[in-house]
This record gives sequence, structure tokens and C-alpha cells, in this order.
Amino acid sequence: MTQHHDPAKVTTSAHGAQPERIEFSIEGMTCASCVSRVEKAIKAVPGVDTASVNLATERATIHAHGASMSGAIEAAVAGAGYQAHQLTHDHPPHDAMAHHNHNADGLGRDLALAAALTLPIAVFEMGGHLVPAFHHWTMMTLGPWNAWLQFALATLVLAIPGRRFFVSGIPALLKGQPEMNALVALGAGAAWLYSTVVTFAPQLIPAGNDALYFEAAAVIVTLILLGRMLEARAKGRTGAAITALIKLSPKTARVSRDGGAAADMPIEAVRVGDIVLVRPGERIPVDGTVTEGMSHVDESMISGEPAPVAKAAGAAVVGGTVNGGGSFSFRAERVGSDTKLAEIVRMVEAAQGAKLPIEALVDRVTGIFVPAVIVVAILTFLGWYFFGPEPALSLALVNAVAVLIIACPCAMGLATPVSIMVGTGRAAEFGILFRQGDALQALAGADVVAIDKTGTLTEGKPVLTDLIPIGDVARDELLGLVASAEARSEHPIARALQKAAEAEDLPSVEAETFEAVIGNGIRARVEGRMVLVGTARFLGTQGVDLAPLAAEMSRLGEEGKSPILVAIDDKAAGVIAVSDALKPTTAAAIAGLKRLGRRVVMVTGDGKATARAIAQAAGIDEVHAGVMPEGKADVVAELRKGGARVAFVGDGINDSPALAAADIGIAIGTGTDVAIESADVVLMSGDLGGVVTAIGLSKATMRNIGENLFWAFIYNAALIPVAAGLLYAPFGILLSPMLGAAAMALSSVFVVGNALRLKRFRPKGA
Repeated sequence: MTQHHDPAKVTTSAHGAQPERIEFSIEGMTCASCVSRVEKAIKAVPGVDTASVNLATERATIHAHGASMSGAIEAAVAGAGYQAHQLTHDHPPHDAMAHHNHNADGLGRDLALAAALTLPIAVFEMGGHLVPAFHHWTMMTLGPWNAWLQFALATLVLAIPGRRFFVSGIPALLKGQPEMNALVALGAGAAWLYSTVVTFAPQLIPAGNDALYFEAAAVIVTLILLGRMLEARAKGRTGAAITALIKLSPKTARVSRDGGAAADMPIEAVRVGDIVLVRPGERIPVDGTVTEGMSHVDESMISGEPAPVAKAAGAAVVGGTVNGGGSFSFRAERVGSDTKLAEIVRMVEAAQGAKLPIEALVDRVTGIFVPAVIVVAILTFLGWYFFGPEPALSLALVNAVAVLIIACPCAMGLATPVSIMVGTGRAAEFGILFRQGDALQALAGADVVAIDKTGTLTEGKPVLTDLIPIGDVARDELLGLVASAEARSEHPIARALQKAAEAEDLPSVEAETFEAVIGNGIRARVEGRMVLVGTARFLGTQGVDLAPLAAEMSRLGEEGKSPILVAIDDKAAGVIAVSDALKPTTAAAIAGLKRLGRRVVMVTGDGKATARAIAQAAGIDEVHAGVMPEGKADVVAELRKGGARVAFVGDGINDSPALAAADIGIAIGTGTDVAIESADVVLMSGDLGGVVTAIGLSKATMRNIGENLFWAFIYNAALIPVAAGLLYAPFGILLSPMLGAAAMALSSVFVVGNALRLKRFRPKGA
């Protein structure tokens, strides 16, 4: 999978042990330059291997060595001008929507104050430019009070709602690590300072350069606050998926503890072993096993399957799912941060906080971008001052401020993470969990989709279809011996044989000895007789003559059934056939993958004839049959020859090596925990159509990221020269700092708004 090829993820480093993953929330970041500064500060801490900081989620993911790195990392981040707080699995899930909406409320209050203070300045100054008579009345009525009033109002704007820019920006500038706040502080501060000198010490300014720019300073702060508020609101919507998941968990549970009477208590107080009572229509509070009662439960939030699932004593229930019309009690087994719902929230949070390989380009550009902008602004000022027309000083100041304001790299910093947030959140709504955020980029580029058969293409619940005795063994005797021999096996075929024997009321005898040969069959002694059940290859290695079985093996294989051979006391005794029906959605999913231009390959341990029959029914043209579990990773390596990128889809323990070896591993969520832990993407339902949806969504997300990056780079590349005055000589066009502030604010809102279009993603055919 992706991390198989990422040295940062597999390196054990000089410390000799695998690094520990730590997560922090980071407060105070506003642009891509902030991300770069925080990352550099964290990476400088001894013991830190890697650090990845995400602007949209405001999180840092760190791999480090050491007993406790928290204090050192928090101190390093504080030294860079930000605040860090370690996150643990015990903390409540992070509600991104509530967090961003809280930020937006604070920004809204500051915006209202800034707008109220800025409006009179704009009316007096801009009104005078637009209506000469109004300017004449202002001068006659207010006189010098006009400038003093503008000074007072603009100072309040910069000192109260605009204080954040100076508190963060000036220290960053003094440290030689300027970021967005530094650009705003420089731009608005320069306009305010120049106007203040004009107001109180006009003799220091050359004649003809006595224009006031208080309105520019105030309007810049107001517009940027407006942009940040809109951005925070929009970013809150990108976290809607997490919010929806968090809200699935009820606040209280009705609990009976130590045999006592049932009482309502906060869900945080529920302990493992408590008996929880669930009434009709209620959400199940935690994970557990039903002890009493019956009902049907809507588990669509976990599996994506709309049909309610019957629950009775012994059945597992999952917190967050919705009970139907019945009532039941269950024993709590996973509570708090251990529940399936909490695990899903952590998976989505981790994916949303990940960095894609494509972001390396953004990081390199923004690392030098802000210092380069300051240099461009200085050159702009000098160029206009020494070579521009009169009033040279005023024009130099205005154009330099315009460059500083319009060049902020906010949009570049948000271009990728907001798309990841919305894309992975939308995927979670379809029951698709990206355990690794960079799987989005890898999956979009997958050329080959290799798929395991049993439990992935098929139901994974084989049934006995044929039982053909050979020689003098009776049919019932053969089935009884085989079922008894298989009683200690967990293989799906073993369960199918046991169910067939139970259906015919055949007695089950406990085997005296039992040995499972993984991928081949079993060897057991039942009532003193040695029973071999398995593949032709297995029985052949045990010295069994297979000739009497050849004709039946061939016939069953051509019918698409999996022939299983039986030998008793080293003699061929019969052929058993089981059939594992294709899932109803398999053929449509394979057709969907082909429409996406993917090469589809089936990988199975079945013989060639059986594999071909199943592949034909599913619509798959390329088959690798007779593959042992350890050989699936070799098949993946073969498929990758020539540079092809391979996604492997599986559900069993024997699929975990192939899931890990592939560029992208996709696990069916109804499969084993080992397979899920080895995968990059988990399909919570057993529907193979989720692969089609996941690939389609990953392509849409990468396309969205490309659009965001294109517009963010084009915006800066096009408007910085305009702000510097490139169009003045040919067309007489200059860009006002206020228009620059509006354009800069709107560029970030545009990027977030474009990412939110992914919330409307629908799978093809849906």
C-alpha cells in the first residue's frame, strides 16, 4: 500500500524502535507560511522523525521517539508564535464544524466593530472623491478635524479588531519568518503610519504627497476579517461529516449495574460489563452483545446496507446504530474511545489531516513566497519613488501596499487540505473510510484493480452442492466423516460441510487428531480412520492416487464449482463440490471499474476451470488461479511490472500480505480485523460497488485539488504584477490596496467554496 513505498512511514531510525504517532491541535495558523513555520519548529525538536501540519484541520501529526515529547513540541510551537495541545484517544472527538463556527462567531464580532469604525472613514474619504461638493463641505465644516477623526477611527480599527495581525505578524517579521499576518501588518501599518505623518507632521512629506490613506488601512483590515469569517464558516461545513458522526452517539444510556435497577446515566459513565437497556426507536449507546430480547437494528451508518438487521441473544450491536420496534438488553463490551463509532471518527480525522504528495510542491513554493513578496514590494516602492510620476511617494506607498496585501498565500495553503476534508468526509457518508489520507491520490492513479474472490466477489458463504462417493464408501458415511473432520476448522467451506451434515441429521464425532494445512486442506483422524480433505495438490503430496476422481473434478470445475477431494486411509473416497454465489452487486461493480478505464484481475486459490467460470459470470477477463495465500503478494508484484499502480481488494487474513504489498490496499469492512489493519481504504459494507465509488470520489477530489491549486497560483501570478503597476504605463491602471484586500479575501473563500462542491458528489448510476 502507500506506506510501503514511503520511507518516512517505515523508517525505524537510529533509535532502533518504531516511532510513536502523536497528534496536536495547532491554534493561530492562517496561511501556508504558518504551516511551514510550525513544521520547521516541530522538526527541529530532538527525537522528532516526521511532522505534517494541516491548515484546514489545524492539526499536526508527528512521528517521534521519546518517553514524552509533548512538552518539548508545545514549547517549540509556542516559540514559533502558535499554540499546540496534544490530542489523545481519550479526548472527545473533535467537532470541526462547532470549532470553526465558534471562530467565525468571534471573527463576526470583530468584523462588526471594524465595519462600524471604518464606515465613517469610507464615507468621508471615498465620498469626497466621488462627490466634489461633499469633499468641499467636509473641508469647510470639519477642517483639520477630518484628518484627526480618520486617525482616531483607523487607529481603533488597527488596535482592536486588527490587533491580531500585528501581534502575530510583527514578531514573525522580526524573526525573519514572515507570514500572512506580517504582510497585512506591513500593508495596513504602512498606510496608517504614512497618513499619521501627513496628519501630524506634514512638513516631513514632500509637497504634493499629502494624501491620507487611513481608509485603505481600515478597509484592508475589515475586508480581510470578512474573508476570514466567510472562510471559517465554509471550513465548518467541510467538517460536517465528522459532526454528523459525532451526533450519532446518544448522550445518555439506560444502565443496570451489578444487578441493580436500571437508571439513566451519561454515556461517559458506562463501563464494560454493564447491562444496557435499549427501547424502541433509541440509538444504541455503546458496542456489546445482546443478552435478552429481540429487535431489528438499522446499521446503515456502519455498513451502508439499508435493510434492518435482526438481533437476538448472542448478536453483536454497535453504538450509534438505531433500534427498531423491539426492545432488548445487551452487555457493554467496548465503551468510550474503544467503540466502533469512535474508531470511525478517528479514521476520518486521520485521513482529513493527512498530506498528499502533491502538497510537497506547495510547501516548497510557500517556503520562499512571503519573503519574495516583501522583496517585490520593496522593489515596487523604490521603482515608483525614483522613476514614477508625481506624487511619487504616494504612488510608491500605495503600490507597495497593494503588492503586500494581494500576495497573501492563504488560497495556496487551503487548496489541498480543504478538498481532502470534504472528499474524505463525503466518502465516510458512503461507508468508505480512508485510513490513510494519501490513499486519495494513490487510488485516483491506480491502473489495475486486483480482487480476491471469496468474500469479496462472492458472498463468502459457500453451500454444498454435490457429494459424489467413489468406491465402496456410502454417501452418508462420507459426509459424516468429512463434517466431523472439519468440525475444528474455521474455513467457510468447513462450515458449509458441517451445515449440510446437520441438515441431514448426521451424527458429529469429535476428531482424535486435527491438522490444518493453510491453503491446502485438513488432515484428521476420526474413529480411527485418517481423513484427508483438500485440493488435488494436497492429496497428491500425500501419495493419494487421484485418477478415480479426475472425471468428476473436471465436470464440476467446468460448472464453476470448487471441487474438494476426500481420501480415507490414503485412498480416494469422493469428490465434494461447494458453490459460493456472486454477490448481487459484483457484476455491476466490475462493469463500473471497466468504465473507469481500470484493468480488473481476479486472484483466487481455486483451480483454473472453476476460476474461469466465476470470472466469466462476474465479467472479469484476466484471472490468476491456484494462488496460495503467500503467493498473492507475488501476483501484486507481477502486476506492478512496467510501472502499473495496483489496488488490491480483499477481506481475509490470507489477503493481508497482498493488501500491504499493493500501492493501495482496499479491505472489505465485513472481513477480518487483520485485513482491515493492513489496508489503506476500508469499505464498511461488503458491496464491491464501494470500490467504484471510492475511485470515482478520489478522481473527483484530485481534480478539485488541481482546480484549487491552478486558481491559487494563477491568482498570485497574475495579480502581483498588476498590483506592482505593470499595467500603468500601457493602460493607466493601478490596483487599489482595498481591491487587493477584497480579492485576497475572496480567493480563499473561492477555494473553500470550490472544495465544498465535492459534497454533491454522486457515484455514477446513483
